[in-house]
Amino acid sequence: EPKRKAAFGSVGRRIPYRILHVINQDGESLGNMHRAEALKLMDQHDLKLVLLRENAEPPVYRLMTGQQIHEEQLKRAKKKAGPKAGMYIKELSFSSAIAKNDLETKTKQIAQWIEKKYHVKVTIRQAK
Repeated sequence: EPKRKAAFGSVGRRIPYRILHVINQDGESLGNMHRAEALKLMDQHDLKLVLLRENAEPPVYRLMTGQQIHEEQLKRAKKKAGPKAGMYIKELSFSSAIAKNDLETKTKQIAQWIEKKYHVKVTIRQAK
């Protein structure tokens, strides 16, 4: 079975590339260096090496603390989590000069959608 691509996180000491572009934990570039030198830096500062861009030449790695890795994983998970399968978003738009009976009708419609567990987005346009 094919190897699955590892999720964002610490890569530890398994670095398949000889030359790496390293960025420190503050985001400053430390330039290109041999993997042994990068591992030495990692040990000295008690940080972890994380692969950022594999397809760059040379591949870009960043020195990060465990906390920074965790925060980045949370950010990426939040970005991926779009509308879930089976979740519907209903959108309703009306003017600020809407008549009372029309507003009541739309309110009933919104209530029905909410009962059906739809997410409802309401937009109110300014009357001209």
